[in-house]
Formats: sequence, C-alpha cells, structure tokens
Amino acid sequence: MKFFENLMNFLKFKESEDYDFVLPDADASQDSQTTNNSPELDPLKNVNENVYTSIDVNLEYVKAKYNTLINSDIKLRKFFVNAKNKQYNAFLLYIDGMIDTKSINKFVIEPLMLKNSSNTNTSEPNVVSTAVTNNAVVRRIKKFNLIDYISECLVPQNDVSTSTKFKDIFQKVNAGMSALFIDTIDTVFLIDAKGFEKRSITPPKNEIVIRGPQEGFVESIRTNTSLLRRFINNENFIIEDMSVRNY
Repeated sequence: MKFFENLMNFLKFKESEDYDFVLPDADASQDSQTTNNSPELDPLKNVNENVYTSIDVNLEYVKAKYNTLINSDIKLRKFFVNAKNKQYNAFLLYIDGMIDTKSINKFVIEPLMLKNSSNTNTSEPNVVSTAVTNNAVVRRIKKFNLIDYISECLVPQNDVSTSTKFKDIFQKVNAGMSALFIDTIDTVFLIDAKGFEKRSITPPKNEIVIRGPQEGFVESIRTNTSLLRRFINNENFIIEDMSVRNY
C-alpha cells in the first residue's frame, strides 16, 4: 500500500506557485510600439518618391513598378537624345493601345533622335543682353538648361508638362500619356498623345443600362486592354498574354 500511495503522489498534478513571467510596464510597452512603427524601420516610408538623376535607376524602378516582365502592354522605348551636339540616354514609357503612335514617332522620337541644325549647333551662345561699360562690351549669357531646351526646342508636341514625382507620373501614364526620362536630370516630360479607341455616340441595341458607360469589348485585343486600363487607373494592374490552343 505504501508503494501505491507513493506512486499516486508522484503522478498527481501539483499546481505551481511560481510563474516565470513579468508584466511589462506601460512606458516600456509604449516605447516598444513607437520603435516598431518608426519610419526608419518601415521600408515603405523610405521609398524615394522623387525621380532620380540616374537613368538606370529610374529604368529599374519603372520595370519593378509595372512588372514589365509579364505586363504585355507596358512599353519602354530606349534611345539617345541629341542636344547641343551631345548624346543623352533616354527612354519613353507608355501603354500600348492608349497612345497615338504616329504622333509619338513624328513629334517626339524623331526630333529627339535625329541630328539637325537645332540640336547640333554649339557655336553661338544664348545672349540675353548687351551693355557698354567703360568702353567695354558686357554680354549676359544665359546658362544652358537641358530641361528648357528640350521642352522649348526639341519636342514640338502641343501639350508637354514636367513632373519630378513618380506618383504623378504613373497617374498620367495610366491615363494615356507618355513619360520621357532623360539621363542627368530629375525631371520627366509628360507628353499628351492619347489615341485610344472610343465608341461612337449611338444608342445601344441590347443590354441597355441606365447608369454607366455604353461601352463593350470589340475584336481588337489592344482596344479591349486599353478600355480596362482607362477604368483601372493603377500601375499594379497586370495584363499578361497567353497562348490558347484548340485541340
């Protein structure tokens, strides 16, 4: 009997009176929460929203933002810009199906790439004013500004604006504009050359709705993708091409 009593006492659960934890103080908990939410430790807070001066950094950022490896309608056209007999690396960002390719080729890419008298002349400086002081001719010469020179001399498009924020640039590109990035400057040229398809103003024949646009898909896939882009103005929207075989 002694053996069974010792065995039962050994197997019997005994509630422990000592606990190995301590309640934290209110000040320590608040400091810990502040440290976890600090902008220095949050990677989303440290993202640079401004355009970089390096064309390679801007290109990689745009590729990652638009997922260009799988996004089929996002186009990046890389080329060289000729300005004052110098060449600058550049690329054009636009969405296929939402721009007028003829306007882009004729009024944007062609004036920037081709060498002519307007972008190769370096002999005459830009003289602002001339004055004579003590029998000496003083001329004020305006310093060469690549941003003003491109917008005023090399891009004959009627609607050209500039921006230095990636957020504004992506919103404009998603709406159908083209973005021109040029090396050594942190300013992007936004060119309005929209050319997406629109449905003619006619009453619908079937599926009549009271509210909402009277638009629908057509046979052209690029017209359909541009229609979706116009309603979903977000760079995270991905359109991926896929081949379907009918066996």
